[in-house]
Amino acid sequence: MLITILQKRTLKIFSFFLTLTLAACSSNDKTKSIQNTDTPVLVTVATPSSGEQQSVAISGQVEASKSANISTRIMGYITMLKVKVGDHVNKGQLIATISNQDILAKRAQADAMINEAEASLKNAQKDYDRFSVLYQQQSATAKELDNVTLQLNSSKLRLEAEKQMRNEVNAQLSYTNLTAPFSGIVIQKLADAGSMASPGMPIVTIEQTGSYQVSASVPESNIKLINPGAEAILSISAIGKTIKGKVIQINQSSQFSGGQYIIKISIPDNDKNGLYAGMYVNVTIPLKQAAVASDGDKAEVLVPLASIENKDQLTGLYTISSNNTALLRWVRLGKTFGEKVEVLSGLEKHEQYIVSADGKLYNGAPVKIK
Repeated sequence: MLITILQKRTLKIFSFFLTLTLAACSSNDKTKSIQNTDTPVLVTVATPSSGEQQSVAISGQVEASKSANISTRIMGYITMLKVKVGDHVNKGQLIATISNQDILAKRAQADAMINEAEASLKNAQKDYDRFSVLYQQQSATAKELDNVTLQLNSSKLRLEAEKQMRNEVNAQLSYTNLTAPFSGIVIQKLADAGSMASPGMPIVTIEQTGSYQVSASVPESNIKLINPGAEAILSISAIGKTIKGKVIQINQSSQFSGGQYIIKISIPDNDKNGLYAGMYVNVTIPLKQAAVASDGDKAEVLVPLASIENKDQLTGLYTISSNNTALLRWVRLGKTFGEKVEVLSGLEKHEQYIVSADGKLYNGAPVKIK
């Protein structure tokens, strides 16, 4: 009887463990089945470009190709200044006037002196004509004729001097009327009517409308790569516009620009609509021949910006592990060169990384190279 009870208990325990074993096997089979259903993500891989610089990336600003500070050459009170910032002015338009009563008085004096000199010249001419006749009649001596001749020449010179003095006064008077040297927009107003104007002190600043160009700063490490006439791609985020321009000027000195070399880039006329002076521009200048790093320089490791993953404050890119799965590698980035960025650490120049994928990538996702 006792043996029968023990056999029944043993049978129940054996059945229990058999059930657990079958359940575990079933679970493993399901896991394997699920894993087998994960299809690898097709990816495109590449190795970083190193030792070659395909372009020069710099920043600049839109500026007017022609601007002028309107000032006067004389000191006086501003009697009229009607323009304001944003006003359009035409070439030759009167912008401001300076008090000119003292100059008008000088011109009146010059006119009086001219009248006196003209009267003296007429009298000297009469004396010369009279003594010429008397000399021919031998009624006057040669000395007397020489004296009246000298008086006539002196009168002519005096009249010419008085006229030149009036020209000088007229020139000074013209400085009291300030006009626009070209058609443009008033971008700065530095004084108001009633203020004292000093010689050389700007009163307003005018920029020529529609004549825009880009001014950009180039570091000394890249200035040797840029030549006049080189194509430049201008990206203006303020208006969402990309323009192709040309390098038209390269400053050969950086003495007065903080060690940066200033270049000027032209903008085609049909792309100037919507531009305003002062807009920031990202400038990319493609190089016809890639600049190769010298033996003493460390080669740059460049990857496309599109392959970079940003999470919180970290940046990384996907690589492929030895198990053919995606592996997110955190990297430290450096300078940006157009559509590429420099990797300072986290990726070697001969390592492969994932450029693009046909599906969503995550750590551990199975991948397959196209």
